Amino acid sequence: MHPTVKPALRRGWRDLNTVQFGMTPAHALTLGPVDTATGSFLDLLDGTRGLPLLREEGRRMDLPDGHVDRLVERLARAGLLDDARGGGPEASALRERREVMDRLRPDLAALSLLTSQPGDAVEHLAARRGLRVQVRGAGRVGAVLAALLSGAGVGEVDVRDGGKVEPGDVTPGGLPAEAVGERRDEAAGRVVRRAAPGRPPRRSRSSPAGDTPGFSLVILAPRDDVCVHAPAPSAAEPMIASGTPHLYAGVVEGTGVVGPLVLPGETGCAGCLHQERTDRDPVWPRLVAQWHSGHRRTARACDLTLATTVAGLAAAHALTFLDGREPSSAGVRWEVSVPALHWHARPVRPHCACPCGAAEKGKREHTSEEGGSHETMGEQPHSTGLRGTTDTARLAGTWRAHV
Repeated sequence: MHPTVKPALRRGWRDLNTVQFGMTPAHALTLGPVDTATGSFLDLLDGTRGLPLLREEGRRMDLPDGHVDRLVERLARAGLLDDARGGGPEASALRERREVMDRLRPDLAALSLLTSQPGDAVEHLAARRGLRVQVRGAGRVGAVLAALLSGAGVGEVDVRDGGKVEPGDVTPGGLPAEAVGERRDEAAGRVVRRAAPGRPPRRSRSSPAGDTPGFSLVILAPRDDVCVHAPAPSAAEPMIASGTPHLYAGVVEGTGVVGPLVLPGETGCAGCLHQERTDRDPVWPRLVAQWHSGHRRTARACDLTLATTVAGLAAAHALTFLDGREPSSAGVRWEVSVPALHWHARPVRPHCACPCGAAEKGKREHTSEEGGSHETMGEQPHSTGLRGTTDTARLAGTWRAHV
């Protein structure tokens, strides 16, 4: 182990014996009491020395025997340490690609704030390169979203859409003006490759657009505003059947939507949303049919800044899931409307009339809790929200196994 105090956390002294790591309430921690010699020793925890050399440096500074090990253990327990050479073989291979690491260093620093064990951050970053994500839709939201995922280190981002690029599809960070008139999926593919650290080679397509083999996540970002507001349950049926997690995102009439993230068989899906809306408003199916059959408008309301905001938030939720955690969009639609821009959470609960099975699973769990043994169900370890323990690169397979 080559310990390093996490560089993402700024350090400051609250007084002569108390040091604070980090500025914001979400991540700031204080350590004390810290004597002058120990405070000076903290500067040596920069990842360039292993523990044997650090012990030697401690003896030169007249630190007591065992003090270095106790300090390192204490900092690691508090989540303040990283390992400059940790993370396993994939992380080591990533470090050797200097140009890639230079691009991803800010992402690595951000990940270090979310991981507690030394070496976990770079392990998560390396695992992203083995993931496959499909984005369905290459408009103002989808193209930017795909570029963000690629730029964050996701190994393969496959973009699917039909038709040709129109002037209204052009966005900063998304489809460029010179792509107008070209096929949307091909133009979006170039955007993804340009955004990728290390510029990976172009991958050949091996599956029809409706299939989802091996994808860790599918993101549905349709250009059609009706599909954003009322996602068709039939479009998600193959993903429900294969156990493929999928996330919805888009803009409809000045309202941005992120979610729900659907974990098949466990959280509410598009079918559950449709059934719940029909329960509340029996004419809902009739309205949806009219919206789909209505005449095509020359331009849909999709504010550029709102679309970019939605793309950014959807990418953040996707990365949270891909890194092994459950984002707040699981079973929830987050909505924001201009001009107030207040985000609202709209739960999408499993519906008993939906064939996805999520409601039935909830019933089984409820029955199990009522009839279970109190001895075995009383005190359970606190859940961290992680879906995989060590192999985040195979997250999709892990999820299907859980289902």
